[in-house]
Amino acid sequence: MQNGSFRNDTIVAISTPPGRGGIGVVRLSGADARAIALPMLRLKHALEPGRVRLAKIVDPESGEVLDEAVVTLYEAPHSYTTEDVVEIACHSSPVLLEAVLRGCVQAGARLAEPGEFTQRAFLSGRLDLTQAEAVHDLIEATTLHQARIAAAQLGGALSKIVAPIKRRLVELIAGLEAGVDFAEDDLDLMTEAEIAARIESVRDPLQALAATYDYGRIVREGFTLAIVGRPNAGKSSLFNRLLVRQRAIVTDQPGTTRDAISERMSIEGIPVELIDTAGLRTAPDGPEGEAERQGIERTNVAMAEADLVLHVVDGGALTKDIDEIVVAEARPYLRVLNKSDLLSAGVGAEASEGAIRTSALTGEGIEELKRAIVMALTQTATPPESAVLTNVRQHGAIMQAVDALEIAAVAAQDGLPHELLLLDLYGALDALDRLTGATSADEILNLIFSTFCIGK
Repeated sequence: MQNGSFRNDTIVAISTPPGRGGIGVVRLSGADARAIALPMLRLKHALEPGRVRLAKIVDPESGEVLDEAVVTLYEAPHSYTTEDVVEIACHSSPVLLEAVLRGCVQAGARLAEPGEFTQRAFLSGRLDLTQAEAVHDLIEATTLHQARIAAAQLGGALSKIVAPIKRRLVELIAGLEAGVDFAEDDLDLMTEAEIAARIESVRDPLQALAATYDYGRIVREGFTLAIVGRPNAGKSSLFNRLLVRQRAIVTDQPGTTRDAISERMSIEGIPVELIDTAGLRTAPDGPEGEAERQGIERTNVAMAEADLVLHVVDGGALTKDIDEIVVAEARPYLRVLNKSDLLSAGVGAEASEGAIRTSALTGEGIEELKRAIVMALTQTATPPESAVLTNVRQHGAIMQAVDALEIAAVAAQDGLPHELLLLDLYGALDALDRLTGATSADEILNLIFSTFCIGK
């Protein structure tokens, strides 16, 4: 991928997923996009910007008609990349799409690298770096909630929050620079109290933004949830209830589940890998206990690898479960008192203290359990109303800015020279620039865009 600037060429790629389907799209971007596409198209009407044209695709050498297509021209700068873009939408036959792609390459186009269309949009100023990352997140979304957050980021939600904060920081830097430059003139300088207040006005909203990372990361990446407990505690019933379908076998016989079973689902719009495990107990000695020992070992592995563990306790056996010690040592966990429909009012208050009461049979407490799961992982009971940080790069940039501002606040309080204070403020500004990509290094850009699919 080209570092830091455009190549003066035209790129081409198939922009729809591999395989057969109704429609496949070949996309060209660059100054010669129209000239490269035209020899393969038999048009009744000339291409016009923003107008859809019906065309026949022909073999440029033999003139043989290969397919009918819908062709659209987006003229610079009114396109995704801000360059001339031509999109050819034909039937999605892999052979046909490859023929169109090959014809474009033979006419002078270059095969696009992963993410190169979006990189050109970024380098031209069409998108900032947080918006470019949102393109990838939107493509990869597996839940509607993920898609909504990615769409908000693509619309510039995060940039709109950071822009006024950055503006206040620039104004503070400008004021201090003026004081340094005209120290010998009769220019009013900011007092230490005013400087401290203005640093705080920049730092506090950045800290609030940083606090959204736990939620944003979980929404973007999803999490693994392991259900563990003693045999016949109702783990498989709870597993089925959360899935809203009968996936695991449920019987009254303890030890029915011998192996870990996993399924994909979502909780509050967040992707989850849900794992039902074998019961925690001591397996019988000898060959007859081998299968059970392996099941328990896989339970231990599931606990160790899960982001959160649900420790299910049988509501009909209200004793403080010694297995909780094992669970607590493995991962963060929630204690779930299942079979609450069998409990009488006020029974088992001590044993169920701190537990979430549920009934896999009736559905009681299931919604409360879902909210508790999200709260345990994201440290928030309700989703943030504004934009959120969704990846470690974004969070790192914000935290670097916050740290620099903390140092600057201490320096201002100690009355250090403004020249030293400015060094920390410029460090915060540099971190915010890297958040949106204003000063991103080439290797960072290449790493980000290389994760995109080809054609986007």
